[in-house]
Amino acid sequence: MRSHPPAPFAYKVVVTILLVPTLLLTRRHWRGRDNIPSQGGFVAAVNHISNLDFLAAVHLLTIWAGPPKVLVKDSLMRLPLLGAILKAMGLIEVKRGTAQAGASLTQAAKALQAGECVMIYPEGTLTHDPDLWPMRGRPGAVRLALQTGAPLVPIAQWGAHRILPPRSRLPRLWPPKPVNFIVGQPLDLSDFATWEDQAAAATEGTKRLMATITAMEAELRGESPPDEPYNQFAEDPK
Repeated sequence: MRSHPPAPFAYKVVVTILLVPTLLLTRRHWRGRDNIPSQGGFVAAVNHISNLDFLAAVHLLTIWAGPPKVLVKDSLMRLPLLGAILKAMGLIEVKRGTAQAGASLTQAAKALQAGECVMIYPEGTLTHDPDLWPMRGRPGAVRLALQTGAPLVPIAQWGAHRILPPRSRLPRLWPPKPVNFIVGQPLDLSDFATWEDQAAAATEGTKRLMATITAMEAELRGESPPDEPYNQFAEDPK
């Protein structure tokens, strides 16, 4: 049994409340429990296909690894009710594009040192790929793993979009939908650990991470992914 630090009371309350609809609305198929580190902190990197997949991923990690510390966009933290709930849960606010952007990784590193699971969406947002394949990733997850030495565990998911399509506010609640996960083996980043250029190491490591997640999603879907991932960082051709 994996040991982990106790979760804040508010976290336990919210997860307990949300567990009921998650159980009712999904048919869960999870694989790869043995790939969860048996002790110590680790980074869980998950693809992002629906605003509902946050609940599905937290459900899996809570059962298998203990309640994860999730990196959350600051725009969500500013919402009146939801923001208060997320802060009470002890989640980590990410202020992208500001001078405080690095503070989130510092908080995440402290959580890892305390033996917690830190969950990150490496794409940084819902996928823009029209077929919901993983996009190019941001380097935060790999940078965090390289800086702390914590295992980086890739996780692929597929199915939550059937309940709540991306960027939709109208859920399809019934009948229950299959939601599938594969937890992969911790990613080998040892060849990047000695690079002097840490930014380049994080960039190349992120390519490896996203390729691994994409291959696992292809297995879940029984389909072939695109030759190149969607580049959300490219300039709008318009």
